[in-house]
Amino acid sequence: MRARDLLRPRPEGLYCPPGDFFIDPVRPVERALVTHGHSDHARSGHRHVMATQQTLDIMAIRYGDDFAGSTQPASFGETVDLNGVKVTFHPAGHVLGSAQICVEHNATRIVASGDYKRQPDPTCVPFEPVKCDVFITEATFGLPVFRHPPDREEMGRLLKSVAQFPERSHLIGAYALGKAQRVIRLLRDLGYQEPIYIHGALARLSEYYESQGIALGRLEPATVESGTKKDFAGAVVIGTPSAFVDRWARRFPDPVSCYASGWMRIRQRAKQIGVELPLIISDHSDWDELTDTIMETGAGEVWVTHGREEALVRWCELNGISARPLHLVGYEDEGD
Repeated sequence: MRARDLLRPRPEGLYCPPGDFFIDPVRPVERALVTHGHSDHARSGHRHVMATQQTLDIMAIRYGDDFAGSTQPASFGETVDLNGVKVTFHPAGHVLGSAQICVEHNATRIVASGDYKRQPDPTCVPFEPVKCDVFITEATFGLPVFRHPPDREEMGRLLKSVAQFPERSHLIGAYALGKAQRVIRLLRDLGYQEPIYIHGALARLSEYYESQGIALGRLEPATVESGTKKDFAGAVVIGTPSAFVDRWARRFPDPVSCYASGWMRIRQRAKQIGVELPLIISDHSDWDELTDTIMETGAGEVWVTHGREEALVRWCELNGISARPLHLVGYEDEGD
């Protein structure tokens, strides 16, 4: 069977005609298979949702228990038959519960990777390469300029700054799902045992990570109602990136503005948003990881989506791999 007859782009998202399901649809559909809990991939309103149990739990936290008509948990490595199509979920290493979805029918195997990263991350199951005929890859950082340094080195720079400026608080912008918990865990692994103060938007998801056995240490609410600015001198404070443009960020003493993102590789971008200490920490693969992963899958054809599609398509062509951009809409660089 032709790969395009097994999975094809539609306005709602990637559609499997023989299985009659969508992968990460951006509009409500009858049956959705969801790779992970970021809101550009996991949306409410579907009639039936299949995802890992952790992704289902995260969707319930974000959207409420009635986010879908019904749900079906998928375990890593377990194959499920959907109208004659074999579907298997494999770890993606992106955030807690994130998965690649392998779709197989009539001897054709396609892997939709969703978002993925290859750097070790103690807060989620590591990426698992899956052999396939067609590999669908993201390209968020699909340009050779993007090469992420080791995350521990970046957090070491943060801790050095904390030691150098004990009178200042350090405010870190980090996405609420995945990035914030990863930053906290990295700090703990590097020996930082002081309380870490978090914005309220991070609380429920951080509690869920703790319930899944990911120790985050002592977390305190980042509020000044019960104290003064001086109480946050020398403190590490983590909030959503959007929180740094409102009055919340002005509550803290002479804060060092930090941002944990792969986009911090672009220094001009860091300056434009007023980041004093850029931290190059991404939950997406960089250029080398994207190209290495494509080779590991052994795929003879690659479909590229949401990101720098053209450069990765060109790289595939130069390496004798058939490739094309999918031009899917509705996906953002959320959780970068």
